[in-house]
Amino acid sequence: MFDYTTLRLIWWLLLGLLLIAFAIMDGFDLGVVTLLPWVAKTDKEKRLVINTVGPVWEGNQAWIILGAGAIFAAWPYVYAAAFSGFYLAMLLALCGFILRPVSFKYRSKLTNPTWRKTWDKLLMLSGFIPALIFGVAIGNILQGVPFHFDEMLRFYYTGTFWALLNPFALLCGVLSVIMLSMHGAVYLCSKTRDIVQIRAMKAAKICALLVIVLFAIGGLWSLRLESYVLIHPVSSFAPSNPLHKVMSLEYHHALDNYRHYSYFIIAPVSGFLGALLVLLCVRLQRYKWAFISSALSVFGVIATVGVRLFPVLLPSSSNPSQSLLIWDASSSQATLQLMLWVGVVFFPIIIAYTTWVYRVMRGPVTAVWLDETKNSY
Repeated sequence: MFDYTTLRLIWWLLLGLLLIAFAIMDGFDLGVVTLLPWVAKTDKEKRLVINTVGPVWEGNQAWIILGAGAIFAAWPYVYAAAFSGFYLAMLLALCGFILRPVSFKYRSKLTNPTWRKTWDKLLMLSGFIPALIFGVAIGNILQGVPFHFDEMLRFYYTGTFWALLNPFALLCGVLSVIMLSMHGAVYLCSKTRDIVQIRAMKAAKICALLVIVLFAIGGLWSLRLESYVLIHPVSSFAPSNPLHKVMSLEYHHALDNYRHYSYFIIAPVSGFLGALLVLLCVRLQRYKWAFISSALSVFGVIATVGVRLFPVLLPSSSNPSQSLLIWDASSSQATLQLMLWVGVVFFPIIIAYTTWVYRVMRGPVTAVWLDETKNSY
């Protein structure tokens, strides 16, 4: 149905959309629990906040499973390099994901204040750690990951865990935490009332301002990073082999993609515009529009990374010529075609189910509802 080049482009777009969907759908869950100590002070307030995400957080994690599955099936070289090189970082993020449901369940088992405060702190960490790790990973990808292949395409990672914690990557990590906190705050604005809502409004405004500032700093900093420039052209129709090209690291090429594809400017503009609209919508108390604006900002920030690297998926800092491109890191044409048909069938089902769940769970979480509902956290 599609030629190999088109399929590779489609799956590059789908991978980006899956990662953005995860950041939007599960991102507000991470943001809500990260903000828990600041937006909720009493035990009842904390229960209110937890119950805003309690019915939906588990389904939202489907998007990261789909994203990881898409990387595994459509981009096997990227899966091998990223999940091996970032093994310890991914393990920490996974621990955060495991800690979140455990904290939800165990917090309500006892009424002892010390018990609940301990689980509240762990719940906050379960949101903060994955958000930070994912941002740090993106920061390292923008700079290049120290890996290479031998002539038998065996993978070697030459970096260390502590090398991942460099200044630019940490800036990206902080931006990720603040961005998802903004997203969680605007969600709380629409799902809570009274003092919790007021605190969430304040948090949303502060986080939106910080997103604008940090995104601007990160963007200017990235202009000073070396870019991966393709010297030898790569056939977009050829079977995948990351050894058959020549690339170099050069300065002053960070804006090349925007010159060649002017519509790519939509990505960074969306990042800034969405955060600005969050400030406006929260001020006008249009919380649903604030959530949509926050989602637009999340889309813009993540899409900016994709268009900045295009056509590179995972750059290699130790051997730039072995960086993984859209054209030489994918599965076979038959595999991509089969996966596309599977996606056509199952993606609408997932979207329809998710839409139905949010429609059923619509409306604010109030103290009255909390007292009347036996199955609350």
